[in-house]
Formats: sequence, structure tokens, C-alpha cells
Amino acid sequence: MLQLKNNLENNELFVAILDKLKEYYYKYLISDVSIIKKRFKERLGREVELNNPIKYNDKLQWLKLNWHDPIATKCADKYEVREIIEERIGSEYLNELIAVYESIDDIDIDKLPEKFVLKGTHGSGFNMICADKSNINWHDKFKVMSRWFRKNYYWQNREPVYKNIKPRIICEKFLVQNGGDELRDYRFFCFNGEPKFITVDFSITDKKKTRRNLYDLQWNLMDAEISYPKEMNIKVDKPEKFEEMIELSRKLSSGFSHARVDFYYIDNKIIFGEITFFHQSGMGKISPEEFEITMGNWLELP
Repeated sequence: MLQLKNNLENNELFVAILDKLKEYYYKYLISDVSIIKKRFKERLGREVELNNPIKYNDKLQWLKLNWHDPIATKCADKYEVREIIEERIGSEYLNELIAVYESIDDIDIDKLPEKFVLKGTHGSGFNMICADKSNINWHDKFKVMSRWFRKNYYWQNREPVYKNIKPRIICEKFLVQNGGDELRDYRFFCFNGEPKFITVDFSITDKKKTRRNLYDLQWNLMDAEISYPKEMNIKVDKPEKFEEMIELSRKLSSGFSHARVDFYYIDNKIIFGEITFFHQSGMGKISPEEFEITMGNWLELP
């Protein structure tokens, strides 16, 4: 047992050292432009156009290098954004906040309900969904969350909104879709404060199972895809409060050249999800090509 404990501690130390080396590399040994070009080519198989960008993804890369807005940083912070929501649309649209942690040592699982969600406030994908806390290996999960605290998400893809966010973890209420169906994420793509289309995402936490439907503002299924296949076996009805969701997305995206505003819609209730400024870090595969050009035309660079 002692040998096992020592091995675990040594492994964790190795991972921590490796994380530091990676950060040093991204921070000091490769430039913003170089890492953007490298990541873009790896993900999309083509060179990024930074001098005269036309397509949506290329314009997002340009924004990474040329745009900074402290309000956007606050919106990207999963905890601080709650104040923005209260000011712009009202606290009734917020999911229940159970706790806020500034250290991994502050998290006491015994004091939490059986179901909850833990989120890192300072990055994308720092999520831990707990449907039954008695059936989780918390030793392993705490190691994962420790890595969240050590990571500055900015260095990965150079999204400026994440650079100065204070690392924290929040605990929120576990959400269940009507009838126990897969949780659906309604994402409003807004340009200069106006939504242009919506995606409905299924299984967003499991990329192997994710499906994504695109709808126009009249709730017609669009003949386009972004990274994931359509869900054709489930009929997605237009939410009864769809017009309200559109208006809320206008208010939350106001003042930004582009923002993706996410909601959940459960039991006829609209619940805020997040605000994102770099959808899939500007590296989502958009088809047909003409639609990515159309999205690029909507995105007016500052």
C-alpha cells in the first residue's frame, strides 16, 4: 500500500512537472502567430489567412491576435459572468449556484448533494458531471481538478479572454432535460448583437456522441454542419419561449462583434449556459464552405 501511495505521488509530481514544461514551451518558446498557424493547420488541414481574413474561422484567429475586451474576459469567467447576467437580463435565468472554490482543498464532497456539476471557471471543457457521487472515484477526479487549477487555458490556443481569469471551481445544480432525455444546449450565434442562427447540441460532454443541428430564426433545419453530424432521429420542437431566447441573446451579445450565447430549455424555463467568443477556438469544421464564408461576412472585424 505504501509503495502504491508513493507511486501515485510520484506520478502526480511527474504530471505537474510536465504541465509546467508545456506551459513554459507555449509561453516562451513559440509565438502567438506560430501556435495559431500550427493548431489551425492541424485541425482544419489548411493554412490560416491572417492578413485579409474572409472566412469565419480565419476571422476568429485574427481576433485572437488583435482584440481584447475586459468585459469579454468577465463574460468568459464562469463565475464572474453571473454578475453580467444579473445586470443585463436578471438572476432568474441563472442556474442554482451551490458553492465556489478557490482551492482544491476547499471542496468537501460530503457536503454536496448526490447530483451536481463542477466547472472550472477559467477555461473551456473544465467540466465534471456527477450523477451519483457515491459511484465516482474521487481520488482520480481530484487529480484532474488539480490540473485545472494549474492550467492557464490561454496558452493552449491563445484565446485572449482566458488569459487573466482567476482559477476557481464552481458547483452548480445538476440539470435534467424534460422526460430524462439527453441535455440539449441551445446556442445562439450572434453578430453585432443580432442572432443569425442557432445550433442545438446533444451529448455535448461526449464528443464521440455529439450531434448538432443548425436552425435559422424561423426554426427551419439548415443544410449545413459544424463539426458534428445532424440528429435526424429526434424531432426537436421549437421552444415555446424561442422569441424570448432570441431577445435575451441580443441583450447578452450587445457590444461584441461576435458572441455565442448558450441556454438550456427545461420545463419551459430558460437557463443561461455560457457566453463564448471563439466557437471551438475558431477551428470547427464548417460545411459547406459557402456557409463559412457567409458567417465570415456576418463577422465585422473591429
